[in-house]
Amino acid sequence: MNKTISCDPGKLGGFAWLDGAIAMPETDGGVVDLLREKRAEGFDRLVIEEVGGFCGKGLPGSAMFHFGFGAGVIRGAAMALGYRVELVRPQAWQKAFSLGSARSCDSKTVWKNKLKAEAERRFPNHDVTLKTADALLILDWAAQQKDET
Repeated sequence: MNKTISCDPGKLGGFAWLDGAIAMPETDGGVVDLLREKRAEGFDRLVIEEVGGFCGKGLPGSAMFHFGFGAGVIRGAAMALGYRVELVRPQAWQKAFSLGSARSCDSKTVWKNKLKAEAERRFPNHDVTLKTADALLILDWAAQQKDET
């Protein structure tokens, strides 16, 4: 059986696994250290939210560059460490929880709090934060998928 880690790759994202979750490490080296540690513990699958070409209204293009660069560091490090890397679009994992969409909420804050509340409901033994909520929900989504290997 695969031991899975999930990742919301944003600066305000995080990583999650069945018995834990952590906010995104502040440095690229911290990301590599975390992935190396989890690999040594037997984790072999990383499900990461696929990043697109847009990260928000009113943000400069440089923000998307930094976002994509960070996601690339995570993906590259995971591949170098021997993880099976799987990408999932946000629309795919979010649809699985039947919570509507960000557009159906009055603000991004309302949407993020809705996702956090769902993560708290599904992971009552975790200290769910806004930084780890998406990663936990991606982990739950990944567990529901059939292993195709």
